[in-house]
Amino acid sequence: MIVNARNLLSRLEASKKLVVKITSALIISGSVGTVAYAGTTDKIVVEVDGKKQEIYTHANTVSELLQEEKIQVTEKDHIYPAPSTKIKGEMKVVVEKAKPFMIMVDGKEKQVQSTAKTVQDLLIEEHIEISEHDKVYPSLHTNLENNRKVIVQKAFPVTLYVGGQEQQVWSTSTTVADFLKEQQVSLSEMDKTEPALQEVMQKNMKVKVIRVEKVSDAVEEPIPFTEVRQEDSSLLKGTEKVIQEGIDGKKKKIFEVVKENGNEVSRNLQKEEVVQEVKNRIVAVGTKQEEEHTSGDEEGVAVKEFYVQATAYSPYCGGCEGVSAGGYNYKENPNMKLIAVDPSVIALGTRVWVEGYGYAVAGDTGGAIKGNRIDVLMPTESQAESWGRKQVKIKVLQ
Repeated sequence: MIVNARNLLSRLEASKKLVVKITSALIISGSVGTVAYAGTTDKIVVEVDGKKQEIYTHANTVSELLQEEKIQVTEKDHIYPAPSTKIKGEMKVVVEKAKPFMIMVDGKEKQVQSTAKTVQDLLIEEHIEISEHDKVYPSLHTNLENNRKVIVQKAFPVTLYVGGQEQQVWSTSTTVADFLKEQQVSLSEMDKTEPALQEVMQKNMKVKVIRVEKVSDAVEEPIPFTEVRQEDSSLLKGTEKVIQEGIDGKKKKIFEVVKENGNEVSRNLQKEEVVQEVKNRIVAVGTKQEEEHTSGDEEGVAVKEFYVQATAYSPYCGGCEGVSAGGYNYKENPNMKLIAVDPSVIALGTRVWVEGYGYAVAGDTGGAIKGNRIDVLMPTESQAESWGRKQVKIKVLQ
């Protein structure tokens, strides 16, 4: 029994040593494995929206690294280097998360995600073209760090008429009033616009500014004289004599004139005043009946008689003015008996008798009537031509 006990103890001691050896071997093996595993990791700096952290990874690519670290990215996010890039030691991976923006183009909203740094970069990224006449708020070079809304107003062509002058312009205005302010076109109280100021602007619209002004216009107009006919018993019936020549008066009219683009559109009389009084024409009309004479009576009243060369004229001759030197209006009374004389031979106003013509008044003169020459008045040119030139007897009556 003692022998068996010793054998058992001996076997137990051997087993202990084996266990120790196995355990030591496992410990050594585990330590070597751990050292080997740790030796294959890479130290990477990961920066997400400016926040940095150092990590150790066994990932093969940037994409695997981000998955391993549970960093969610979208196609709009910016990742550098590219997700497919192989991981290398001491590497830096930068992730810029896309931010939400609202872009409004001519009132139409569009929600986008972007990592753009400026307004211009954002619009280029979204394929929104900007012309030199378009308006962008904020401006193209504005940093987007503190801005989440971009407004674009697309310019459109407009034809502008100011005072009749045409010009082609571009505009982003909403109403006609805004458009004119944009074009620095000022309006007076009387000016008009087409369309009205509150009308909404549209592409290819025609906007007209009509310059309206009121001015005063003073105009002088004649006041025609009238003819006053007065009976005169000292003149033979059928004869007339101008006592006073007529002179037109003058009156001044003040008008309020409205002009549009320099053209008169209305004229209203505001005031009228006489600046020169009219002077009427006064004509004496003979009423004295012509006395009948016998040959004896004629001899008795004649103070002088002699022969003269007699020609004839009518109220319609080339140089005739219609009123004789003695004031007789023979144009209005072509049938009156009137002769032109040389006043040094027969005084104006003298009653005469002319052979073949009858009783008449010496009431006119003529440039060619000199000495013993007279010119008798005939109603028509044809009668004057028929008279011709002849020698006749003339009696100067008392």
